[in-house]
Amino acid sequence: MSHTSQTIRAFIAIPLPADAKDALTAAGDALAAQLPPRSVRWVKPAQMHLTLHFLGDTAVSKLPALAAALDQAAGGTPPLALALHDLGCFPNRRRPRVIWVGLRGEVAGLTALHGRIGDALAPLGWPPEERPFQPHLTLGRVNDSRQLQGRAWDASIQPVAVPVTAVHLIESQLRPGGPVYTIRHTSHLRRP
Repeated sequence: MSHTSQTIRAFIAIPLPADAKDALTAAGDALAAQLPPRSVRWVKPAQMHLTLHFLGDTAVSKLPALAAALDQAAGGTPPLALALHDLGCFPNRRRPRVIWVGLRGEVAGLTALHGRIGDALAPLGWPPEERPFQPHLTLGRVNDSRQLQGRAWDASIQPVAVPVTAVHLIESQLRPGGPVYTIRHTSHLRRP
């Protein structure tokens, strides 16, 4: 699908509270002090979120159906209690491409929510994801993993609470200064 005024680049995500963004920023700052300058592109606080599904180029005409599908999936899920947990890397620490922070708490409930949303997206044309869901919060993207090889680096992660009460359908506009996010729809979690 070409990116025109009839499409938006979209994803589904969980918002983060300000204190979680502060803790993530502190962890990123601690890591940045240990790593070569410009070796990692750090995520700005305004762009921090927990991605559930990346939709890519999405027809604007599908937004009402997407909103209804999200409402249905979220409406059958009780609010969840998560917390920041540990530091990790994709694909691994020896050759990191993405540096992230994991979560603890009701992760099984989060995984179930991810599955319900995936099931709701399938009839709208988004195939199920093949990779297993690995909930994480991206701190930064590594420019060249060779710059990090052989270096000891770590950061303590404050176990800040991340309450999950809603999911957002977000439009992402790519700009020279980084992506700009606009919430297009919010679905609230509710006890079934």
